[in-house]
Amino acid sequence: MFNRIRTIIIKEFLQFLRDKRMRFTLLVPPIMQLIVFGYAANFDLKHISTAVIDYDQSVESREILSRFDSTAYFDIKHRVRTMPELKELIDRSRVILGIVIPAGYANDVRSGKPTSIQVLLDGTDSNSAMVIVGYLNRIFGSYNRALSAKLVTDYGGVTLEPRTWYNPNLESRVFFVPGVIALVVFIVTMILTAMAIVKEYEIGTIEQILVTPIRPIELILGKLCPFAVVGIIDVVLISIVGRLLFQVHIVGNPLVLFLGAIMFLLSSLGFGLFLSTISRTQQQALMTSFLFINPAVMLSGFGFPIENMPQWVQYLTYLNPLRYFVGVIRGVYLKGVGLDILWPQLLAMAVIGISTITISALRFKQKLG
Repeated sequence: MFNRIRTIIIKEFLQFLRDKRMRFTLLVPPIMQLIVFGYAANFDLKHISTAVIDYDQSVESREILSRFDSTAYFDIKHRVRTMPELKELIDRSRVILGIVIPAGYANDVRSGKPTSIQVLLDGTDSNSAMVIVGYLNRIFGSYNRALSAKLVTDYGGVTLEPRTWYNPNLESRVFFVPGVIALVVFIVTMILTAMAIVKEYEIGTIEQILVTPIRPIELILGKLCPFAVVGIIDVVLISIVGRLLFQVHIVGNPLVLFLGAIMFLLSSLGFGLFLSTISRTQQQALMTSFLFINPAVMLSGFGFPIENMPQWVQYLTYLNPLRYFVGVIRGVYLKGVGLDILWPQLLAMAVIGISTITISALRFKQKLG
């Protein structure tokens, strides 16, 4: 019995080791994923994009701002003059933190009166917002101790006045539920599409279809449309469940979310179709799908801030349609922004979707020929 089992084991090892694609799948992707994940999976926040409104324009205001600039945690990238300018920067996700120094700040500090500095946080990522509040408390605590030692009069202290936009209570479900929509649609449509055409090859029906008047492009569109409908249904279903069970409401226009879902489906279906053209069996298609899905999720900004990733990893995220759809969903759900803010993400998904479907269609036609 053991000899027969040993023979089967040897036979299975030889079988997949002879397959070049299987050898590649077993060895190369795990190493690549380890490298990417090692850099991308990082909860420590550094170089937080910050904007400043300094109504006081004094030595004291510049001194407190220098404490932000001197750390690796904050990068003051914008100095604006009005609240609408600051709001637009936060709406466009160009900054995460806004610092507002009031007029008369220097006079209050010099006279020892208690004063406050307002900070505005983008609360769409609740985990990052809580970490940032911890950094701010540390900086303000150090600053107050330095002022107390420097001033002769009794010092009332500079207090932090935080305001969190879009998710005031920093609830995790408000952050995660919208992102789940993107993940579910991406995984379901990718896997279904990747296995659809390969299944026709495996069961031998592709030849029967090809002898009919149906052209390859018609076959592709006929295969993709049902999965697109499934993706739209998933978006609607998860949105309803999220509202009923978790009280996560859509703040913006649902039509913008619907348009974003269509653009995203172009991308996910295109990638799934591409994977089906490079796979020979459903098992290969399924394994290849997960090897693609895992890095896409990690580099989407769903769990880890993209701004905190190394620069070369951030460049990789621009090729990831999930990054743009997560931004669209959170923009519509939490910020209530519209096409005037989100059009770059929609355009990027459209370009990626059209490109991947075109390349996949050409590969499929070449494979048939």
